[in-house]
Amino acid sequence: MSEPVPTVGGTRWVMLGVLCASLLLVAMDATILNVALPSLIDDLQVGVLEQLWIIDVYGLVLGGLLITTGAVGDRVGRKLLFLGGFVLFGVASVVAATSHSAGQLIVGRVLLAIGGAMVMPSTLSLIRNIFTDARERTLAIGIWAAVAGAGATIGPVVGGFLVERFGWASAFWLNVPVVLITVAVGVWLLPEYRAPQSGSLDWWSAVLSIAGIVSLAWGIKHVAKGAAAPVDWVILALAFVLLAWFARRQLRAADPLLDVRLFRNGPFLAAALATLLAMLAIGAALFLISLWLQYVHGYSPSEAGLRTLPSAVTLLAASLTTPWLMQRIGVRPVLAIGLGALALGFLVLALSPEPTTYPYVALVLAAMGLGDGLAITAAAAVLVSAVPPERAGQAGAVSETNYELGIGLGVALLGSIHARIFTDNMTNLPLQGAELDQVRGSVGGAVEVATNLDAARSTQILTTASHAFDQALTTTSYISAALVATVAVIAVRLVPSGFRITGSH
Repeated sequence: MSEPVPTVGGTRWVMLGVLCASLLLVAMDATILNVALPSLIDDLQVGVLEQLWIIDVYGLVLGGLLITTGAVGDRVGRKLLFLGGFVLFGVASVVAATSHSAGQLIVGRVLLAIGGAMVMPSTLSLIRNIFTDARERTLAIGIWAAVAGAGATIGPVVGGFLVERFGWASAFWLNVPVVLITVAVGVWLLPEYRAPQSGSLDWWSAVLSIAGIVSLAWGIKHVAKGAAAPVDWVILALAFVLLAWFARRQLRAADPLLDVRLFRNGPFLAAALATLLAMLAIGAALFLISLWLQYVHGYSPSEAGLRTLPSAVTLLAASLTTPWLMQRIGVRPVLAIGLGALALGFLVLALSPEPTTYPYVALVLAAMGLGDGLAITAAAAVLVSAVPPERAGQAGAVSETNYELGIGLGVALLGSIHARIFTDNMTNLPLQGAELDQVRGSVGGAVEVATNLDAARSTQILTTASHAFDQALTTTSYISAALVATVAVIAVRLVPSGFRITGSH
C-alpha cells in the first residue's frame, strides 16, 4: 500500500522541486540536440535518415513506453519507478556522451528514452498524490508544465552554449551530476505510493501498446518521406490493428493498463487531443527553426539557441498564469486562447514574405510558447483531475505520451514532409553524382558541399537551398496551422461552457 503523503508545511513544495529538476532534464533532452546536430554530423558523419532518428527516436520510444510505465508505477510504486528511471537516465547519458558512431548514439538515446519513460508519468502522478487540494494541485501542475515546456524550449539555448564551448557530448554529460543529486535527495524526501488494486500487470497489453505506438511512428515517418516501400505500408496498417486490439483488450480487463473509457469524457478527450496535436506542431517547428537559424542564416549554436528564447519566455509566463486564468474564466476559454494563438503564429509564418526573416520566426516562437503554456498546462490539469488517485499513473501516462509522442511524430511527419519538399526544390544545380545527392538530401549537406566549391557555384547552391528550405517551411507551417485550428474547434465543442477543475477524485 502507500505511505502517508505530507500535506502540511512547505515539504510538498520541496518535493515538487525535486520532481521538476528531473523533469527539466528529461524535457531538455527532447530538443537539446537540435542545435548540436551540425557538430554531430561533422564528427560522426551522420546520414540524413540517421539525423532524423537521432533527433526523434527519443520522443518516439519514450511515447511508446509511457502507458506501460505509468501502469507499472501504479503497481510497484511511483517513487521506486521514478528513482530507477532517473538512475538509468544517468547511465544512458554516459553511453550517449561517449559515442563514436551514430549507432551508439541512437542506442544511448533509446536508453535515455526508457529512463525518461519511467520518470515522466511518475512526476505527474506523484503530484496528484502529494497535492490533495484542487487549487494547490492546479498551481503545482502549472509549475510542472512550465518546467516541462521550458525544458523543451531552453534545450537549444543550453545545448548551444555547451556545444560551442565543450562539444556536442557535453549536452549529455550535463545530466550526470543533476541525476546524482536528485536521486540522493529523492531517496530521502519523496513519499512512496502504490495503487490499492492487487491486479498484476497485463504484459500482453503492454506489448500491444508499445508495438502499436512504435509501428505507428515508423509507418508515418517513412510514408511521409515519400517513396515508401510496401513493408512501410504494412507496418502502418499493423499499427492500427495492434492499437485497436489493445483498446479492445482494455475494455474487457478488470484492471486495465489504460482505462480507455476515460476518453468517453469530453474534456478528457479534448485535453488529450490538444496535447498531441499542439506538440506535434511545436516539436517539428523547434527542429526546423533550429536548422534554419544555423544553416540558412549561419548562426553559431549558442546564437541560434538564444534566438529561440521568445518561446521560453512566453511559455513560462503563460504556464504560471494558467491556473489563475482557469479559476476565473474556465478551462474552455484557456484552451481556445492557447490553441488559437498557436495556430495564428503558424499562419503568420506561412504567409511571411520570402526570404523569411527572423522577426517572423520570433513571432511564431512567442506564439508557440503562449500556446504551449496555456493549452498544455490546462490539458494536463484536466487529465490528472479527471481520474481517482489510484489511476493517477494512467492520467500521467496519457498526458506524457501525447506530449512526447507529439514531439516525436512532429519531427517524423512534418520533418519528413519538409525534407521531401526541400529535395524537390533543389533543381538546376551545377553538380552531379554523390555531391548532387548530398546537396539535395538536406540543407546541412548543401552547406557542407558549398563550402568546398568556387564562389559562383557556392552562391548558387546556398541561394537555392535557402529558397528550398523556406518553401518547405511555408508548407509545413500551413499544415501546422490547420492541425492546431482543427483541434481548437474540437476542444471548444467537447469542453462544456463554464467547465472548471474543482475538488479531488
